[in-house]
Amino acid sequence: MPKVFLSPSTQEYNIYVNGGSEEQYMNLLADRLEPYLRSSGIKYVRNDPDRTFAGAIQDSNSAYYDVHLALHSNAAPDRLSGKLRGIDIYFAPGSADSEKLANIIANNLKSIYPLPDKVRAVPTYTLGEVLNTKAVAVLCELGYHDNYADEAWIKNELSSIAANLARSLCDYFGIPFIRPSAVRWGTVVTDGSGLRIRSYPSTASKILGVVPNGATVTVNGSTEGWYVVDYNGITGYSSSDYIEL
Repeated sequence: MPKVFLSPSTQEYNIYVNGGSEEQYMNLLADRLEPYLRSSGIKYVRNDPDRTFAGAIQDSNSAYYDVHLALHSNAAPDRLSGKLRGIDIYFAPGSADSEKLANIIANNLKSIYPLPDKVRAVPTYTLGEVLNTKAVAVLCELGYHDNYADEAWIKNELSSIAANLARSLCDYFGIPFIRPSAVRWGTVVTDGSGLRIRSYPSTASKILGVVPNGATVTVNGSTEGWYVVDYNGITGYSSSDYIEL
């Protein structure tokens, strides 16, 4: 199953016009994003807020991740302070996967941002979190926090932005988007054989592992007769017919 390095801003010195900081609100966004990732079967690790972006790059590169997702809000140059609006999703030029992910995110955000024509995927030649990570990386500038309208949109729509980003990741990975529900536990009940954990909710998909009859699994979400389960560190889909909650 996919694994994401989640990297909300650590820039506490970037202050919003009505109070709060970029670090504060991007971490609040990450808080809301985590349940969507968990319920959809996407594993994640979050950056250390006490480290710089260089530390986030080091931590991301120290293990394997499918995607490095950096969450930020923007600010205009002094001469244009407060006058700009829009969302920029930065991708690595030359990386087809990075560009693909950026376009998916941008296209989905157009459905919830008030000015959809100002949402775009943009190549970057300077941003280290996009260019220097081993994982496919994008950096999201989710509006201008020095603009009153954009700041209000960010603060008021954290949950819808989180859901939208999770849907984009699911679109990119080709897996179902599943809204969060309470984490539950279940017991595997079969005819004595093991219960397969699969990479997709289909009997034709790859087998990731097998759960013994009578074992307990964590159930993070459900979709059309399948549960998103975790067992001994293996995350995937198992038939709900053989799990008693």
